[in-house]
Amino acid sequence: MDEFTTARPGHEALGVVLQVREDELQVLLWERAREPFLGAWALPGGRLDPGETLEGSIRRHLVAKVDVRELSHLEQLETRSDPDRHPAERVIATAFLGLVPAGVDPAVPKDTAWHPVSRLPEPAFDHGSIVLAGRERLRAKLSYTNAGFALAPAAFTISELRTLYRAALGHDVSATNLQRILLRRRLLEPTGELRAPGRAGGRPATVFRFRSRRLEVTDQFAVLRPPGAR
Repeated sequence: MDEFTTARPGHEALGVVLQVREDELQVLLWERAREPFLGAWALPGGRLDPGETLEGSIRRHLVAKVDVRELSHLEQLETRSDPDRHPAERVIATAFLGLVPAGVDPAVPKDTAWHPVSRLPEPAFDHGSIVLAGRERLRAKLSYTNAGFALAPAAFTISELRTLYRAALGHDVSATNLQRILLRRRLLEPTGELRAPGRAGGRPATVFRFRSRRLEVTDQFAVLRPPGAR
């Protein structure tokens, strides 16, 4: 057996960091400066240090590489162990889903940028499919948990929250239905403030906030489906 076959696999932690920016769900990627996949875009992350947990590792790598210190939510997404996922060595990858609230603009180095998930550049390794797995996890969580808190700012109108849900889910959402569902599940509460109407006029909008900013299962059988879907 050759060295590649017998060598002990390495283990890395990767971060699928998502945020709604410019009304689109975007992911944070950095441009590789070495082979393999020189110049391709990759998920931030890196190898585990001895004695380090996976979550501790990804938090360290995010701070070191992309200056994302304050994530509103972080959870383990999946582990990839295909022997051929790295062309030169055996590397197992554990990916995490991280969410950044709207309105926050983390400082990132020049080789790092946000990219719309719907228009990903050519990815390194299997990182493209890992990004899509993160998007699907987020969409599912928006249906049966209060995960919207991790995408939203501290206070918002229903119209602003609808924009975030629409970007994350990939289909339109009725503001009326969204408000009804979230209030029925007791996820939102009014702040007591009103937002002045825009140029189109109308009534002042009620400002809401999420009751909890920690992930909670609210309806395990719920699904937010596209319009017309059964």
